[in-house]
Amino acid sequence: MPDQGFQPTRDEIHEAPEEAVATTAEPPPKPPRLVSIDALRGFDMFWIMGGDALARALCRWWGTPEAATLGEQFQHVDWEGFRFYDLIFPLFLFVVGAVIPFSLKKYQTGEHPRKHALARTARRVALLLVLAFLYNGVQTWDFAELRYVGVLQRIAICYGVAAVIYMFIRTRGLAILVAAILLGYWALLGLTPAPETGVRGDYSKETNLAGWVDRQVLPGKILKSYYGFGDNEGLLSTIPAVATTLLGVLAGEWLLSARGGGAKAVGLLAAGTVAVAAGYAWGEVFPIIKNLWTSSFVLVSGGFSLLLLGLFYLVIDVWKLRGWSFFFVVIGVNAITIYMAGRIIPFGTIRDFFLSGTLEMLSPPVAAIVGAVGTLVLKWLFLYHLYRTKTFLRV
Repeated sequence: MPDQGFQPTRDEIHEAPEEAVATTAEPPPKPPRLVSIDALRGFDMFWIMGGDALARALCRWWGTPEAATLGEQFQHVDWEGFRFYDLIFPLFLFVVGAVIPFSLKKYQTGEHPRKHALARTARRVALLLVLAFLYNGVQTWDFAELRYVGVLQRIAICYGVAAVIYMFIRTRGLAILVAAILLGYWALLGLTPAPETGVRGDYSKETNLAGWVDRQVLPGKILKSYYGFGDNEGLLSTIPAVATTLLGVLAGEWLLSARGGGAKAVGLLAAGTVAVAAGYAWGEVFPIIKNLWTSSFVLVSGGFSLLLLGLFYLVIDVWKLRGWSFFFVVIGVNAITIYMAGRIIPFGTIRDFFLSGTLEMLSPPVAAIVGAVGTLVLKWLFLYHLYRTKTFLRV
């Protein structure tokens, strides 16, 4: 398949069409679309839509101690530490940030009216929040049991805050702001005595400050599956999550610079290596905890995100080796769609309709693998149909 054959235009993917602006000047040319960003978003969503289940099933079928250790990488760490699956959500926020300069650069300078971009940003945040509450079950009207925060809520908030910040602050200011957020969050959790223990730097699951704030302030239900003593996407931890998104913004600014493609890739890889090393070093005094989104976690996850973006950019957009990325691009251009569809469409039931007889004849480990593959195939074909018909969920 030719490299360019499967690429929709940038307007079709990265942003909705711009509102008309009354001006006599010619609009500046839009930055070239980067297939690597769509592919990386798709790579990230692949694990959410069932790639994790397939990986775990393969590891169980393999059955060795090494396979069991590898399989743990596709589950969240219980509290402190870092595994591959802990990267998935921060990587998505990072990619959300990386796209912002491509769509809002012309508003940052003030040469184009910011009110249009601000209005569009507000609309997108509002629509994401609507989807978020639908996903969490607001339509049941059981507000006492509703989870008021979550993945889509955090995406909406982080996108909205990062977009507005980007329109008013230049690159150096963004970098300083990221550092200030990370240091400030460290000071907040490290210096404020935990209300229940009076201990400063209490990072325990049961009595940490962020969890206490969630229990006191968040309405609705704090679910045990979201660590029980607070929420994974709680209130205080959203502050450093904004920093994760701003790291993506800085990466997007770097990709828009006038440097050569090779230099951009090397810069991303070098920055990622430094961030990972700094995050693990910081983790010795400020533990790496995803549920609290600690500053060390931001650096480790942001560093790995930079490394992945650098690798994808180098292979896809510098070396032009794009054919393999089509599978992920199809997922990446409708990432929110498949996230919502997994809540609405009974893919498992559809899979069982076609494979139930086959699955019954197989051993449990093999049946788990075939079932996971079947679900992934159904979801990908659904997305491929949307891709072919140029149907993209706009938010």
